[in-house]
Amino acid sequence: MSLATAATARHPSDELLIDAEADSLPAPRPTPAPTLARRILLGASVVLIAFNLRPVFASLSVVLPEIIKATGLSSTAASLLTTLPIVCLGVFAPLAPGLGRRFGTERTLLGCMVLILVGTVLRGTGNIPLLFLASAIAGSGIAVSNVLLSGLVKRDFASQAALMMGLYTMAVCGGAASAAGLTVPIEHSLGGGWTMALAMWALPAALVTLIWAPQALPLKPVASESGFTVRGLWRDRLAWQVTFFMGLQSALAYIVMGWLAPILRERGLGSETAGYVVSLSVMTQVVTCLVVPALAVKLRNQRGLAVALAMLTVGAMLAMLFAPLGGVFGVWAWAVLLGIAQGGTFALALTMIVLRSPDSHVAAHLSGMAQGVGYMVAAFGPLVAGLLHGWTGSFRASSWLFIGLGIALVIAGLGAGRTMHVGATTVPRH
Repeated sequence: MSLATAATARHPSDELLIDAEADSLPAPRPTPAPTLARRILLGASVVLIAFNLRPVFASLSVVLPEIIKATGLSSTAASLLTTLPIVCLGVFAPLAPGLGRRFGTERTLLGCMVLILVGTVLRGTGNIPLLFLASAIAGSGIAVSNVLLSGLVKRDFASQAALMMGLYTMAVCGGAASAAGLTVPIEHSLGGGWTMALAMWALPAALVTLIWAPQALPLKPVASESGFTVRGLWRDRLAWQVTFFMGLQSALAYIVMGWLAPILRERGLGSETAGYVVSLSVMTQVVTCLVVPALAVKLRNQRGLAVALAMLTVGAMLAMLFAPLGGVFGVWAWAVLLGIAQGGTFALALTMIVLRSPDSHVAAHLSGMAQGVGYMVAAFGPLVAGLLHGWTGSFRASSWLFIGLGIALVIAGLGAGRTMHVGATTVPRH
């Protein structure tokens, strides 16, 4: 597939539906076409599952100061707590294709929802060891779901891929924004403290599990038709540049999700207001997530776009640390700009996976590489931000981390945005 073909053959959102399972997707089921009602139920279930993939991250950050105060958790332990689910994304994502083949995509997703549900409930116990274990349990379910959901959409909604990808993106952002904006109001309204506020996010997970179980349990695994493998990807310089662009933008994104609310609270904002600011920033990402792919494929190369978005991201994050929070151009405006920038870098990272790949098999493996390695890179962002706060007693030292990650993101973007393909090849599997 040439660059021109990648840009014009299908809607850009269709091209983004590529994941580590792509060259092992099952053949179409030899059953009658599902009714319209069943397709609507399936589509709604996918959206609801996507909604549950980010509250675990966003809900913790807005009550983290209360957790530290109530439990005596050290800054180092708090940093590890915010980072653990992200590490799970990198560790467990590569296992998703094998689990999907063995148990079936639908049944595996059901298992993932159970893990997210159990992990979210356990976070409400208030027990510190269980809090870490619960984060790992939920993180493993989220990691596998991240990979399998897009493959399911690609398989069952091929002709509505653009619409489903838009709804999927909006649901992910909606889940994160809801958790950021509503966790503290839930804490205050129910009077159960931070434990009750965290545990309440098990309710949407339980609802989706009940809706999904009758759809998933009757379905058996379908044999894979995979007959190809990809060689040379892990030795390719361009592939690593794409991977680091994905990982570095994710590092900045998870710093925002994990630490922006505590940063704003340290600067004097109330807990509810800080949560609303994070919520606004995350919801704004939806706009650029939908616009940037269409823009990127029309450009001669994506280097300028990558640099501009990276600089805007770091500039907005520094503003959250140092700029006046009030006034006409205050914290709310910076939150919007930050959302525009981070939604753009995320969408551009996904788009470059496609544009840098000569065919769908290479794109699938490059996506798996970018997810597995990228999320491990991303985990260092919130970890180091928390450690710097513990060592210095202030988030201001994190400015150097933001700048360093931004410079690295620019360098990776200059490489990954070049108009060329990775040097990997697709060969028949023997």
